[in-house]
Amino acid sequence: MINVLVVEDSPVVREFLIYILNSDPDITVIATASDGEEAIDALRSHRPDVITMDIHMPKLNGVKATQLIMETQPTPIVIVSGSKDPAEVGTTFDAIDAGALAVLPRPAGIGHPDHEATARKMIEVVKLMSEVKVVRRWARMRGASPASLSVRAPLLNRVAQTRIVVVGASTGGPPALEAILSSLPKHFPVPILIVQHMTAGFMEGFVQWLKNSSNLPVHIARQGELPLPGHVYMAPDEYQMKVENRGEIVLAKDEPEYGSRPSISYLFRSVARVYGHDAVAGLLTGMGRDGADELRLLKEKGAITFAQDKESSVVHGMAGEAIRLGAVTMVLPLEKIAAALTNLVAERGETKLGA
Repeated sequence: MINVLVVEDSPVVREFLIYILNSDPDITVIATASDGEEAIDALRSHRPDVITMDIHMPKLNGVKATQLIMETQPTPIVIVSGSKDPAEVGTTFDAIDAGALAVLPRPAGIGHPDHEATARKMIEVVKLMSEVKVVRRWARMRGASPASLSVRAPLLNRVAQTRIVVVGASTGGPPALEAILSSLPKHFPVPILIVQHMTAGFMEGFVQWLKNSSNLPVHIARQGELPLPGHVYMAPDEYQMKVENRGEIVLAKDEPEYGSRPSISYLFRSVARVYGHDAVAGLLTGMGRDGADELRLLKEKGAITFAQDKESSVVHGMAGEAIRLGAVTMVLPLEKIAAALTNLVAERGETKLGA
């Protein structure tokens, strides 16, 4: 049985969430709270397996409550948001930065065509997050100089030149990506393409949140555009993203892979075909195995590949599977990934020019 604490200031919404969660035989709501202070008290007395957390509450809001919980009694937290306004969603990602695992829209009301699907999604996410037994908060990396961390890839391909960086992430990915992008130099010389598994409707707000700290311009990818050096392109909601022969971005409504659209595997396969050994690719924290086989394909093509290490991952699923498959050139802690990318791009470019 998965014991859940529901934190929500609206009595009507609170009862609605209780109704949905208790409809599953494997879940029971053992306590509720109407603000962050009550949530902390309930956590101490009930010790739930998962917390669903509202953001905008009196006394102590969801961001601050999440931060305090993660500092004192780490517990898997799922943010349930009633807003998709990009500005307000940015606040939601502040809670993710504080240690919450996932963000979901509030399920559609009873009678709405999307009610069953959104309620089922909430139940599914709560169950998945209950499996994350240790929730880790990472030290901030802003201000760190990538040059101060020497990270060199073994067995560099002597004729390769890095022309693109591609990254895949899932659970725990938003703060990991924010930490990496905030530590890359302003004049990073190649484009970065990213697939982050995320509930539909939150990508625009996530990109706005990343822009607040990234040294590089961050965009939602658009059909047919050619990626520019030093720019970051996020796969949009509900589209598969790939690159074609000239490097242009192609978005398609092709079938999900590993249950995801966008999927990491879809992007990685196209990068292996178009860029081969001129790519650097990596997998960050996340559940499942999306992208692991395709990372091995990239390594076989001569690309430099990396995976986030277990210690700095919220969930060592995708990255761990890639390591098990022998798909990675390097296993890196989060705080060294920006340095590795910076040094790899510089090293491989210099090697090509001097060949």
